[in-house]
Order: sequence, then structure tokens, then C-alpha cells
Amino acid sequence: MPSEFERIARFVRHFPIRSRSVLAGPGDDCAVTRPRPGHVLVSKVDQLVEGVHFGPAFLPEEIGHKALAVALSDLAAAGATPRWFLVAIAHPPELDVAFLERMAKGMAHLARRAGIELVGGNFSRASELSVAVTALGEAPPARVLGRSGARPSDWILVSGTLGEAALGLRRLASGRPRRIDAAIRAQLRPTPRLELGAILGRYASAAIDLSDGLLQDLGHVCARSGVGAELFATALPVRPAVRREGLELALAGGEDYEILCTAPPQRARALLAAARRRGIPLARIGVVRATSGIRLLDERGEPMPLPVRGGWEHFA
Repeated sequence: MPSEFERIARFVRHFPIRSRSVLAGPGDDCAVTRPRPGHVLVSKVDQLVEGVHFGPAFLPEEIGHKALAVALSDLAAAGATPRWFLVAIAHPPELDVAFLERMAKGMAHLARRAGIELVGGNFSRASELSVAVTALGEAPPARVLGRSGARPSDWILVSGTLGEAALGLRRLASGRPRRIDAAIRAQLRPTPRLELGAILGRYASAAIDLSDGLLQDLGHVCARSGVGAELFATALPVRPAVRREGLELALAGGEDYEILCTAPPQRARALLAAARRRGIPLARIGVVRATSGIRLLDERGEPMPLPVRGGWEHFA
């Protein structure tokens, strides 16, 4: 059986260091990196746990991809450029080292596309597989986004489409099919909106990545900003396959890893135009209000009932 250090070496070899910004990386006790002048460090840690975030339907490459993608999605929502990451893996001792290498390949493929480098991590023994990624990015201080900047009359915008990953999870419940459709792909290999994140800080007042469901994540923005929101049901970007299953998937399904943001109307129009020029799907889905609470409005402007469950919550 390969030792801990052999496992580390075989995993790390898929992540060559190419940047002069890395002063110390894998092989040292601590990573040492150098952000560009005039930038602040933006950090995010996320974790995938076997039986909670993924199951037997996932290939090792998909686990590696998703573990990095979910952390990168948060950096994008903060308006940060991804630069470095660390990964901590815990797994049963009987897990084949070839499985870990395939997981590394999936992670490394996304890392190359994102321009982010592995600079450290850890391996340990556990009863189930767990992959924790700490992603580090940088941004000019004035362009870092959080949840607390939304103001009344701001437009609410969202990238991509909603509910597909939740639909994909539902379809995977009976096992992995031969044909991987768009919904299943959204669940297995989410794509972080890094191109949108690169321009977001110029226009948005607040932003969040949609990991736990539209209603729940928008609720976090509203709570931190001290505002409420109105959503337009007919404006939600939902594909027919999701709409047929019910709007609840789009409102509360979770794991979309799209970006929801707010911006004053003039800046929102400019952001929509900038996204359009870059081929990034972005749509206006609502407006921020001074009154607390979230309302869903139909085409006549009448309130619609909201799902009882607003999104994913680990300890519900």
C-alpha cells in the first residue's frame, strides 16, 4: 500500500508551479505567495464530503473538478481573480491511489483553465472521502464584493440558468445514466463564472454565489444589507425541463453555482451590456426593496406562494 508521502507526491505531480508569485509551495510546511501590488488577498474554504455532496454516481475526475469549482465560484462572486489554492484530503486507507490521481487530473484540468496554482495541502486518514479546498484570489480593495452593499431600487441580476443542478441530482438518484444531459452535467461538473467575476467589481453593489438555492442565498444578501426583494417569476432564467418539474427547483434547489448580484439601475444596464459583449448569460430577475422579506410576483405583479423550504441547510 502506498505511503502517505507517496500519495502526496503522486497527487501533487499533476500541479506544476509556473508562477513567480509562489515563493514556497508543496513540500514546505507553509505556502508563501505574493499578491500583486495594490491588491488584497481574498480567501475561501469549501469542502465536499462523501455521502453529503457526492455519491457513487460521481467519477473521481468529477469529484476533483467540483471540489475546486465550488470554491472558485465564491471567489468570482467576490470579484476576485483566482491565484492559488490548497487542498486537504481525508480518505479511507483502502482507497486506491489511482482513484486519487484521477481526482487530481479533474482538479488540475480546471485549475489550468482558471489560471490557479496548487501551493499546499494535507492528506489524512478518515472513514469517508472528504476534499477541502482553500482558494486564494486577489482584487483591488475598492472592487471586492460582499453581501452587504445592496440598496433599495438596485436591480437583482443572475447569471446562467437556475435549477438544473437540482434536476440533475434528482435524475442521478436512480444511478448514473449512459447519457449525461445538461442537467446532470450541471450537477457533476459545475462551471464557476470566473469571466463574470473579473468584471463584477466595476458595477455591482453586492454579490453572492448560488450554492444553497436562490431564495436562501438572496436572503443572506437581504439580511446583511438590511433590505428586502421582489423577484419576477416570469424573468427567472429556467429551462423548460426544469419548469416542467416545478419552479421550486429554481427557487430552492441549490448547487447552481451561478452569481447573483445587485447594482443601481444605470450600473446594472452597463453590467448587462458588458456581459453580453463577453457572451456571459446574465438577466435581470428582480429589484431590491426597503421593506424586509422576499416576494415572488407573477406577470400581473401579484404575490405568488414561496416554497416551504428556501434552500439547502446542513443541519435542518
